[in-house]
Amino acid sequence: MGNVELEQLREQLDDVNLKLLELINKRAELVQEIGNVKKVQGVNRFDPVRERDMLDLIAEKNEGPFETSTLQHIFKEIFKASLELQEDDHRKALLVSRKKQSENTIVTIKGETVGDGIQRVIAGPCSVESYDQVNEVAKAIKKQGLKFLRGGAYKPRTSPYDFQGLGEEGLKILKQIGDELDLAVISEIVTPNDIEKALDYIDVIQIGARNMQNFELLKAAGSVNKPVLLKRGLSATIEEFINAAEYIISNGNGQIMLCERGIRTYEKATRNTLDISAVPILKKETHLPVAVDVTHSTGRRDLLLPTAKAALAIGADIVMAEVHPDPAVALSDSAQQMDIEQFEHFMDELRASGLYKDVTKSSAV
Repeated sequence: MGNVELEQLREQLDDVNLKLLELINKRAELVQEIGNVKKVQGVNRFDPVRERDMLDLIAEKNEGPFETSTLQHIFKEIFKASLELQEDDHRKALLVSRKKQSENTIVTIKGETVGDGIQRVIAGPCSVESYDQVNEVAKAIKKQGLKFLRGGAYKPRTSPYDFQGLGEEGLKILKQIGDELDLAVISEIVTPNDIEKALDYIDVIQIGARNMQNFELLKAAGSVNKPVLLKRGLSATIEEFINAAEYIISNGNGQIMLCERGIRTYEKATRNTLDISAVPILKKETHLPVAVDVTHSTGRRDLLLPTAKAALAIGADIVMAEVHPDPAVALSDSAQQMDIEQFEHFMDELRASGLYKDVTKSSAV
């Protein structure tokens, strides 16, 4: 007898569930109609006063057995879902979203392409210190058949007393060497006012981790016709990272490359924690090329090669690494930069692994 009663109660519950489903969907249809009317009227779709009135009404009418706070929480979730219906799916609306554009964005930099399935390596010193220093590294890069030279002219540092870079003089050095060796140069710009100045010197504007949510800088980078390499913030979620890229593209510049450079966690074995899973997530969620900075993510020379292999294996379009003629005397981040010999070994090992198939190594400089 007990089992029969249980089944009857379950049947009643199923019937109530289906009625709730019908009512919730009916509510959703009404919400969509209201949203269309508000759109025509130019009225803000979110009405906090009305939501408060509804929550108060629920409190007034509730007779149990649910606690009022429980019911209010349930209805707030329904209100939230309804608002999303009115505003459409935000993720579908993002210009950087794979749902918005199914094909990969291909960024062209000084005649070279990124995002077309050919994986690239970007290398260069952490900071531009002198012409001779950058030139020596650039020649080593050229010898390896690489096309991209990175170097920091402006260096936002944790301590205000650390080397802050040569500024515009550093940009001039990069441009001179880029022109002499036919390399595309990449350097970080830290203020919106310097964006226009940078156009004369560099081929790619880098926006560093500490500036990922410098929204005025993002908008300034979005307003010019110059490729942008956007680094993920130290503690930024992937959603925040994607939305930072949206600031750039929404201002007109779709030439964006995303760079995973490690995030801050409790782990101390590496400088940061390389979120390698971010690569396929970003490739799936956006149509933009994705880079992995193995230098800043690990902070350790001995981990550059295995993490670079991992990045290439998981589908990164670019691997970034730092090289200095004499890392021991580097003005910034000496522990994480390779010297020329180590860099040559790094490239040889990447090619030997079969993962890196960019170009044939050239000895012409």
